[in-house]
Amino acid sequence: MHDAASSTPSRRRQGLRWSERPVVGLPYLWLLAFFLLPFLIVLKISVSEMEVVSFAPLVQWVDGVLSIKLKFGNYLFITQDALYFKTYLASLKYAGLTTGLCLAIGYPFAYFMARSPKAVQPALLMMVMLPFWTSFLLRVYAWKGLLTEGGWVAEALDVLHVDALLVALGLVYTYLPFMVLPLYANLSKMDMRLLEAASDLGATPWVAFWQVTVPLSRAGIVAGSMLVFIPCVGEFVIPELLGGPQTLMIGRVLWDEFFSNNDWPMASAVAVVVVLLILVPLALFNKAQADAQGGRR
Repeated sequence: MHDAASSTPSRRRQGLRWSERPVVGLPYLWLLAFFLLPFLIVLKISVSEMEVVSFAPLVQWVDGVLSIKLKFGNYLFITQDALYFKTYLASLKYAGLTTGLCLAIGYPFAYFMARSPKAVQPALLMMVMLPFWTSFLLRVYAWKGLLTEGGWVAEALDVLHVDALLVALGLVYTYLPFMVLPLYANLSKMDMRLLEAASDLGATPWVAFWQVTVPLSRAGIVAGSMLVFIPCVGEFVIPELLGGPQTLMIGRVLWDEFFSNNDWPMASAVAVVVVLLILVPLALFNKAQADAQGGRR
């Protein structure tokens, strides 16, 4: 027993076996090919000078002189123009509101699914996944008839003076399954004996829920929140169709810079800032989670 336990850390220090390395390396190759390389291309365009039909090279060798030209004016312009700050803030606001509403709606539904009889759970799971069987645009256009001017839902919300929720409702409907599925996967694996032990120790069902169920489902909450928040920040179709031109988010700004203004370096700079706004907090959160898990060990 002692030898087996002591051999595990030594095996981890020796590294993975040759047969295991391809399995672990494939996700890294996927990220390298479909995230890092495209991001580097966009980063390169953001610091390039746009010419008539192409971009000026960043590195040039002329007459024995190596010159490197990096244009950071686009990033400086983002910090100076209030339009970009407002659109970034609006995108973060709608993403945060959508994430909160999805969590408030999705957690009770996922909890109900996890506590339902095993024979019923596949049917409930299929109901959550059923919207994915239809086109994303068709679902958004269906909501457009309800939420845009003339729809009965829009008229009701107009009476209540909560027009800002029009876009949020469309976002919540679209991204709610991304919150429910991770929560259900987490809650369905929870050991029910822990709740029985809490009840035996005198905890009420409400206290047991907040002190046992919610902490144990923290991983599902984080995963669902990330799956909802990240795509909502750069969402373009839903704000454009349901909110109209008065709902200006960063996705619309990117569209205008790319296709209306044909200013690819500026649009690339805006896209790089969006990625950093998402990745930097996510990396800090993952580091804090890893440090917390290491401290508990």
